[in-house]
Parts: sequence; C-alpha cells; structure tokens
Amino acid sequence: MIKDYKFLEHTASLCHICLKKADAKIIEKDGSVYILKFCQEHGEFCEILEEDADYYNQRKQYDKPGNACICQTERAIGCPFDCGICPSHEQHSCISLIEITNRCNLNCPICFANSGKGDFMSKEEFEQRLDFLVESEGGQADILQISGGEPTLHPEIISFIELARSKKINYVMLNTNGLKLSEDIQLAEALSRFKGGFEIYLQFDGLNDKTHTYFRGQPLKDIKLKAIRNLQQFNIPITLVTTLERGINDNETGKIIEFGLSTNCIRGISFQPVGYFGRLPASDPANRLTLTGIIRKIEEQTSGMVRKSDFIPLPCNVDRVAITYFYRNKHNSFVPLTRNLDLKKYLPFIKNTFKFDPDDFLKELSSGIFSKECCDVAGLFKDFAKLIPMSYVFKSEDEKIKYVNENTFRISITSFIDAYNFDIKSAQKECVHFIVPGSKKIPFSMYNLLHRK
Repeated sequence: MIKDYKFLEHTASLCHICLKKADAKIIEKDGSVYILKFCQEHGEFCEILEEDADYYNQRKQYDKPGNACICQTERAIGCPFDCGICPSHEQHSCISLIEITNRCNLNCPICFANSGKGDFMSKEEFEQRLDFLVESEGGQADILQISGGEPTLHPEIISFIELARSKKINYVMLNTNGLKLSEDIQLAEALSRFKGGFEIYLQFDGLNDKTHTYFRGQPLKDIKLKAIRNLQQFNIPITLVTTLERGINDNETGKIIEFGLSTNCIRGISFQPVGYFGRLPASDPANRLTLTGIIRKIEEQTSGMVRKSDFIPLPCNVDRVAITYFYRNKHNSFVPLTRNLDLKKYLPFIKNTFKFDPDDFLKELSSGIFSKECCDVAGLFKDFAKLIPMSYVFKSEDEKIKYVNENTFRISITSFIDAYNFDIKSAQKECVHFIVPGSKKIPFSMYNLLHRK
C-alpha cells in the first residue's frame, strides 16, 4: 500500500502538551505541507505548516548562509532549551526587541506578553542592553524595536529613543498600540525630531471595529485612525502591524493594503498570523492561517494587483518570512520591485535583513563591480536605474529620507513558531530576538513559548 503523503525531510519538533522534544518529519499532502511528530508519552500529531506546498518547496532558492553573531550560552540540554543564544543558532539579530515596561493601557485577549501592570525599565538598564546588543552584533546592530507592554507609557520614552539613536544601531522602531498617540499630540510632535532611521510600528488589526474588539477587547478603529492622523501632521513614517486569524479578519487584507498604499506616511504593512502562545488558547490549530494562506488571501482580495509571485522568502529566514517591496513608478502607481528584478540572480548583494536601504544596496553593487559578478552587477545597475533614479546618490540626506518615505512601500508576512508548528530548523534561523536580562538574546518565538516568565 502506498502512503498518502510524500516525505520531504526529517526534523525535530515539540509536543504541544508536554513541550518535550518530539521526533518529526515534514510531509506534503494534498498540496499542503504538514509536520508529523511523535511524542513518547502523548502519541502522534499532524499539524499544518504551510497551505501552499509549491511555495514551501521553492523557498530554498532564496536561502543564504546566516550572519554570525556572538553566542552567550553553551550547548547543554539542547536546542531550543539552551537559548541565550547558543552555537546551534544559525542567524544574527535582524530585529532586536527590548521591552521597557510590562505596563499596558489595553488588556488584549491575544497578548503573548501577558502585559498589564508592571514597572518601568531604568535608563541605566536600557543602556546596558543597548550596549550588549551592539557588541553581540560585532559593533553595528541592524534594527531595534522598543517595545512593551505599551512603551509610550514610559515617562522617559523620548530620552530612551534618543539614547538608542546615539548608539551604533541602523534603525529604531517604536512598537505601540497608538492609544496614547491618539490623545497626546505633543508626544507625536516630540517624535518628529527623529528624522531618518526611525518609524512607528503601529498595531493595526483592520478597518472593522469587530476585529479590534476580538483582538484587543474594545472597538479601536477610530482611535487608530486618529493616531495615524496625529503622526501624519509631523510626517512620521508608520508601519501597520496586523495580526490575522482565519474567519476573523483574513478577509480584510486587501482593504488594509489599499488603505496603506493610499495613506500618507504609511511605509508598509507587517502581516502576522496568530501564534498560539500567551493568553490565546489554540482553539483550532489544524485550521490555522499560515504565511502562504495570507499570500493567497492578498492575491484574491487585491484582484491581482499584488500577486503570489511578487513575494519572495526573506533570505535570512526563508521558512518564516515572506516580503515584497514596492516602488512608485512614473505613472505615480506602486509596483512590486520583483516584477522588474529577478532577485535570485543578485542574492550576494542582498543583506540578511528586513530593511531595504537604497544606499546600502548601491554600495553592495559597487563592491561587486570588481568581483566575479561584474557582468551581473552591470545588469542590475541598469535594472535598478529604472526603479530608483541614479540622481538619488547625489541627494542630500534629508532628500533621500523624503524620497524613500514617499516612493517605497513594503509588505512582510511573518509566521511565528509555537508548540504546534515547531520545526527545529526554522527555530534556529529565527532572526527576531529579545534582549533579556543577563546579557542574553532569545529568539522571539522561543522566548514566548518556553522562556518568558
């Protein structure tokens, strides 16, 4: 008798009941990808990994070696229980998070951090974590997210951002639910001093109050829109961060993209399917929304304006992140970058990062002119000139910031790892890391699943 699935690869997982390591294999069945795992105590489980097997099987075309970073923990029990980061980890910190308070002005039913009451981090502790981050990244960190709780409640939030900007950190994001920004125009004005290398990472679950009530416990649509208007007054760039769940707001992806593209100061959207850790119980993990399920919804709901083929796996974590970048063409419309460039050809010049920076990209291309990729680089310069005018390199710093803010847009999809879809390979490539006490880094999913107290 022939099995009803195709074996793809062997891996290790976790039992969602006891959280002990479970032998597992990744299989393809009926056009989707699953993880089939066996726990000695609780038996066999089959969990969905991706709804689209074609995307899953082709994602490795974009895979690259990870960036090395300094490890803080030795191997002892074994991954994922040695987090901190141990030598088994395969990727540096593309995005680092520091939670400066656990206090929050919401009580979200899906909160992974169990935020509510709490203290405020001292400036000394914050600086220690910043210095550790920079040192662990070899002297230059990529992206820092200042998070919580709700970080805008911190009485020293502006001086914290100033301190972060004084360190060797390329980009700073302020993670916020937007409530304080909607009522405190002075706070928005104070944030406007941070020009370039700074943006607001705004929780924004949809354009329907029922959606906000489900995720956040109260109707917040008008409050979110007011926060955006306040930020627009001071030209502060915004990324919308949308948590998605099947049957709740997965029918809003097209409307959210349309809203983002047509709204001044919104630079991008980060879609994140619900992860089953924290306060949220796993009601139906077999029917969970996956990364490729979101891509399918986007294509359907934008009538092909955004296509499946526009998304590529992010090279630093091909298993869990998909991304597409848009640029404004001469007809004043946003067009996906991938429709004009075959990015697979130019992987050597694409950094292991979420952030697309024209300056960095041009520098990488320039370094390749004198290498064996010279012919390819010349071709890419020609292609790139169609997208970003070569006069860009002669612009002042303020003009470059203005150009990027007004003419580029990104959509990312990040699927976090929980006890149901845990795969050791993708856990070791996760590039979003918490900076925690004791001079340690712990990957986002592993922290929320195993290590958060």
